[in-house]
Amino acid sequence: MLKSKIVLLSALVSCALISGCKEDKKENVSIEFMHSSVEQERQAVISALIARFEKENPGITVKQVPVEEDAYNTKVITLARSGSLPEVIETSHDYAKVMDKEQLIDRKAVANVIQAVGENAFYDGVLRIVRTEDGSGWTGVPVSAWIGGIWYRKDVLAKAGLAEPTNWQQLLVVAKTLNDPAHKKYGIALPTAESVLTEQSYSQFALSNKANVFDAQGKITLDTPEMAQALDYYRELAAYTMPGSNDIMEVKDAFMNGTAPMAIYSTYILPAVIKEGDPQNVGFMVPTEQTSAVYGMLTSLTLTSGQKEEETQAAEKFVTFMEQADNIADWVMMSPGAALPVNKAVVNTATWKDNSVIKALGELPNQLIAELPNIQVFGAVGDKNFTRMGDVTGSGVVSTMVHNVTVGKADLSSTIKESQKQLDTLVEQR
Repeated sequence: MLKSKIVLLSALVSCALISGCKEDKKENVSIEFMHSSVEQERQAVISALIARFEKENPGITVKQVPVEEDAYNTKVITLARSGSLPEVIETSHDYAKVMDKEQLIDRKAVANVIQAVGENAFYDGVLRIVRTEDGSGWTGVPVSAWIGGIWYRKDVLAKAGLAEPTNWQQLLVVAKTLNDPAHKKYGIALPTAESVLTEQSYSQFALSNKANVFDAQGKITLDTPEMAQALDYYRELAAYTMPGSNDIMEVKDAFMNGTAPMAIYSTYILPAVIKEGDPQNVGFMVPTEQTSAVYGMLTSLTLTSGQKEEETQAAEKFVTFMEQADNIADWVMMSPGAALPVNKAVVNTATWKDNSVIKALGELPNQLIAELPNIQVFGAVGDKNFTRMGDVTGSGVVSTMVHNVTVGKADLSSTIKESQKQLDTLVEQR
């Protein structure tokens, strides 16, 4: 943060008055690190990382700024307006687009860290997700990810004589076969509410059919045959889920209490699965039609603009330090199984190999990591990540479209055309 000129002047005056004070003596640099790990055990891990960094880098002090997730985005805006943004901020790749649009990210500093760490240090496909809209830089340095897909109970499928699904058609057959609403059992727990989870889940099917919200020129492409086909499929699949609008809690609860043997959810379902006692009974697949499409959310550490040179340099050193094998492993393993490593070095550390959760999951962590190159998200086209996708998600148009044709039984063709018009208007106004 920019220090008060008065404070800086006072320091210089004090230095001049002290006998033997040398002009080339550098002051200590203090930077702030804002993150969403408010839990005490997570803060303890971060505190240990900071202590390790400060020991290796005398003269640099790092102060934690933990902020509740629900208040996170508002806090960033408030700090930005007051000119007091922390030098390093943990952010999702989605929100980083917003920060980049508002010119709150020091792209050069981010690039410096990525070059220092090495682009090859990250799994294929990871850096693509944090590309800037013009493809010339990055919005942050990736530290972890979670992915979403279809989870299923292997024993339930085996008992019914069903093969584990690998594509759209097989998934539909399994959901239809296992559906038994008369006994309050359903084939799949599918998000259908007007929510972000519904947009994320539906996006996997659309993208696996090569349908995106934007084309390479940044035009809205909702009303296309590929998008309509994906929406029609999602509607058919929704016939085998629980009635009503299903969101995070309904989907997770249905899978965990046995109401549905399959569910679309993120890797954050795994802690509950592990507690259940037989995690290797759970299989994972991703929507696959013309291609495979994994929804993924990357967490990055970004470096903010408007800082003093020495503060930016200290921030670069801190984020580069965080990407070192043992350090990034400690970060990822704050949420073992749920958070996936994006830096290849993690899986070679003792922290990863000796973790009881990773061991309990068997080959599943490797399977999940192998899906990182398949991450696709709405608004990312080639090397372009359109910042307006944040406006699209914020409008709720896509999730409302899905809700209306599944729960609301609305006409698909007219609904998708109306949604196209709404997004056209939204983008034109921005």
